[in-house]
Amino acid sequence: MAVPDLHHRLAKALSRTGHASSDFDLNHDIAAPQGQLTPAAVLFAVHEATGQVILTKRSARLKHHPGQIALPGGKQDPSDASLIDAALREAREEIGLPSDMVDVLGMLPPHQTVTGYQITPVLAVLRGAFHPEPEAGEVSEVFEVPFDHLTNLSNYQIEGRRWQGRKRLYYTVPYGPYYIWGATARILRAFAERVA
Repeated sequence: MAVPDLHHRLAKALSRTGHASSDFDLNHDIAAPQGQLTPAAVLFAVHEATGQVILTKRSARLKHHPGQIALPGGKQDPSDASLIDAALREAREEIGLPSDMVDVLGMLPPHQTVTGYQITPVLAVLRGAFHPEPEAGEVSEVFEVPFDHLTNLSNYQIEGRRWQGRKRLYYTVPYGPYYIWGATARILRAFAERVA
């Protein structure tokens, strides 16, 4: 994918009206958490040189979501002036991504998780050669997935598993050895819907 085409497609998708998503989109019988949601942000960064999206594999040692595939990010700290700052800080800490290599294009509608987070994806273009430095305590691997794979709706499937005594449905978008599912797959699919 040519760089001008990438910028055009991202800007066009961002300009379209989108809707918030949640872990409950496919599970109407599961009640959403009540009360205040914890604000969080993830960096949806597309590398302009490769046309690929940066993803991480979370460390197996983490208490929450060990070994799962995720966009770099985390909860907003009091020191973060905005959700964009939170996404950039988390990307620096998790994968060693310098903020000056990132052109932020805007924010996508938020995603509510079953664990009480409201995650805002920050759409951005990554410039230049990036050599990831994963923070071993949080990230076991940094890899890239083609933008065209993640924006092709036919690559998404609905699967399910038992959770708290009932079947829970979720989106998946497998890529090679990587099983991308749950909140990350739902965020990616919401963006794919905008591109389509």
